[in-house]
Amino acid sequence: MNLYLRLLVTLLRSLFKPSIRVGDSIELSLRVWPNDLDINGHMNNGRYLTVLDLALIEYMARAGMLKLALKKGWRPVLGASMLNYRKGLKPFARYRLRFSLVCWDERWSYMKFEFLCGETVMASGQSKGAILSKKGVVASNELYQALGHTGSTPEIPDSIRAWQEAERLMTLA
Repeated sequence: MNLYLRLLVTLLRSLFKPSIRVGDSIELSLRVWPNDLDINGHMNNGRYLTVLDLALIEYMARAGMLKLALKKGWRPVLGASMLNYRKGLKPFARYRLRFSLVCWDERWSYMKFEFLCGETVMASGQSKGAILSKKGVVASNELYQALGHTGSTPEIPDSIRAWQEAERLMTLA
């Protein structure tokens, strides 16, 4: 199925799904189509991140971020992703993509995701993203306050702290 068609279907479906709050998880039910495959006959490694965009769009729509971003002229951008491939997704396989917002710092929001067949994790990872305005990066506190979130960020997990440190070390090299 064409990716633009998947995007349109995802946006339309999100209109009929219940709203979520910052920190909730969502799941998308998907299928591996022939245009998702690589020469090894399983889902292409780059396609995982493309499909991940569908979860990000649905999450933003259901949490009210997309409406807010459109109103203020903001744009969502991903800054990095880390993905661990465990087993290949075969042609026409049904799978679920579980996605959640984990925490944030001053600039970045951190998300985790899993691609599942049944209860088997096929791939998993985390991403970080930010919201851009014409003036630059929108501070996370401004974003989450505008969404009505009054608390602070959830505790930053060790895996994300290690990732932040790895990125810091990479910039020194």
